[in-house]
Amino acid sequence: MKKDIKKSVTRRLKILEGQIRGIQKMVEEEKYCIDIIRQSLATKAALSSVENLILKNHLSTHIIEQMKSGRESKAIKEILEIYKLSNKK
Repeated sequence: MKKDIKKSVTRRLKILEGQIRGIQKMVEEEKYCIDIIRQSLATKAALSSVENLILKNHLSTHIIEQMKSGRESKAIKEILEIYKLSNKK
């Protein structure tokens, strides 16, 4: 994994960890449902940004290497698999 992407992903995951703990505390303290949902949606968006960074890393490293080494079908298969999974959200 590229160092800059790894650093960013790690930082964002630590933030997400705190957000999840915050949501858990909100539930335990029976906070207003809409406030919990807002925090949950913000957490989903943050996780999506982590996914985007990891995909960026994969495309700029592994996929390029697969294409250069003649494994285009593997690269295409992986990209289509991720595309299909992302549409199931």
